[in-house]
Amino acid sequence: MKDLLSIHEFAKVSGIETTTLRYWDEMGLFSPIKRSNENKYRYYSPVQLLALNFVTTLSDLEIPLKTIAELRDERDPVNFLKLLEKQERQMDMEMQQLRMRYSIIHARQELIRYGIRVDETQISVLYREDKALILWPRNEYQEGETFINSLASYVSRSDELRINLDFPVGGYWDSLETFEDAPSQPDYFFTIDPVGTHIRKSGDYLIGFTRGYYGDMGDLPMRMKAYTDENRLKVSGPVYVMYLHDEICTLEPDKFLAQACIAVSSA
Repeated sequence: MKDLLSIHEFAKVSGIETTTLRYWDEMGLFSPIKRSNENKYRYYSPVQLLALNFVTTLSDLEIPLKTIAELRDERDPVNFLKLLEKQERQMDMEMQQLRMRYSIIHARQELIRYGIRVDETQISVLYREDKALILWPRNEYQEGETFINSLASYVSRSDELRINLDFPVGGYWDSLETFEDAPSQPDYFFTIDPVGTHIRKSGDYLIGFTRGYYGDMGDLPMRMKAYTDENRLKVSGPVYVMYLHDEICTLEPDKFLAQACIAVSSA
């Protein structure tokens, strides 16, 4: 017994909590080399640190304890390699999901922070970097339908269309004219997704803001058109409307904050 360690001593040497050692013993995963007949105290051999390394290494790799217990007495290089390959595939999937969640957080932080500091009463021309978007199928409106009607139809098909609705959603109009004519009916919807193949090209953009529920653009189209006329600006390409503040961060729909932008150049 003099060469053996009590559970507290072994816990100190190994860095494993005594409660964990007891639990592993009870499930038959890692047991002491000896138990006292008198008081049932657990005693471990220093040599068991090698066996313990098998358990802790696999546990740190998040391999289930049941799997570790099953493999303990049957392991060989081939079996262990198969286990590592399986765990690697699982971790690849988890890392993809983690990167996606990080991208969602980053996209929403960027919009919310920008919305907090903007002067929403101003219309101005600002430089914008490339922005990757996923453009949804073209909208086909029935009579009387608006932004929210069409959006709802896509929400129900998001899995089929492989649209991740956790990313911010915006509207796309083919031109400033269509934005003026039908401000509640975007020609497309899009999500701000870094894997998107549609790129809003870098350059100078006419920027304006409005508050209101989805599709409620107020007088923003007219204000943007008036600004282009007054400043002799030439607009080109589509209008992008991005919701800086939406239901994710705002309780009241009439306080949703949208930014509209369209590429411009001097006439």
